[in-house]
Amino acid sequence: MKIAIVTDSNSGITQNQGEELGIFVVPMPFYIDGEIFYEGINLTQEEFYHKLEHDAQISTSMPAPGDVMDLWNRLLQNHDQIVYIPMSSGLSSSCQTAAMLAESDEYEGKVFVVNNQRISVTQRQSALDASAMAQLGMDGAQIREVLERTKFDSSIYITVDTLSYLKKGGRITPAAAAIGTLLRIKPVLQIQGEKLDSFAKCRTMHQAQTTMLSAVDKDLRERFGLGDHPQDALIAGAYTCSAEETEKWHAQVQSVYPDHDVHFDPLSLSIACHIGPGSLAVTVSKKLDPVAEAKAKGL
Repeated sequence: MKIAIVTDSNSGITQNQGEELGIFVVPMPFYIDGEIFYEGINLTQEEFYHKLEHDAQISTSMPAPGDVMDLWNRLLQNHDQIVYIPMSSGLSSSCQTAAMLAESDEYEGKVFVVNNQRISVTQRQSALDASAMAQLGMDGAQIREVLERTKFDSSIYITVDTLSYLKKGGRITPAAAAIGTLLRIKPVLQIQGEKLDSFAKCRTMHQAQTTMLSAVDKDLRERFGLGDHPQDALIAGAYTCSAEETEKWHAQVQSVYPDHDVHFDPLSLSIACHIGPGSLAVTVSKKLDPVAEAKAKGL
């Protein structure tokens, strides 16, 4: 079968990178001061943060159903099946909407929507894994089953530079933001599956970074049982901060895991809306073995 792998721009895969990887990328829409923009099409990272820092009214949205179906229809002209990996269903309704569209007779047995509840670099890895499994001969249903079975095999830890965007998005109260700012709190947030949750409260950025790396180490040893086999994990990072701070954070994570190729991407703009600039993140995922999965399917 010829299978198209599709994700959205929350994966961090740009339009150009998608062309190089053979992965199709749906651009996420944003409303900024009442005007619609599409990530990677007419909205760059630099433009987004400029508008964010100048207090523009920004809201996230899901891709229009018509746009998604138009892409599916174009791809089905020369593909047998589509595996669509949108952002986590717990962070957007785009996954549920796509799943509903895929249930129609027109797409039955052709479009497989994956709800593996990931975003940013972990969602990117799911798209890469799906592509590898497709090349090994697995069909859309088999790829979806693997990605959904392993959906909780990852965590993202994020620390923010300011509480103002969490307050603006209603994730903390104005009183909590005021007290936190006064105490110079640097919260550490966690995305594991469906939600963006509070994980820890730190007093300095250095302490927050140490807390995140300790959480990754604990996940490796306790959640994934990979303490003796860290090579079976994927370590990655993400950011909304300056190039200088990003370089320092990347070097710090890489120094802790020198045997890993630590991939770094800008954080999804959908997350950046809620946490603002100056944020750092690190992720850990249990490595998926496409060859083993294909063999288990008898391929």
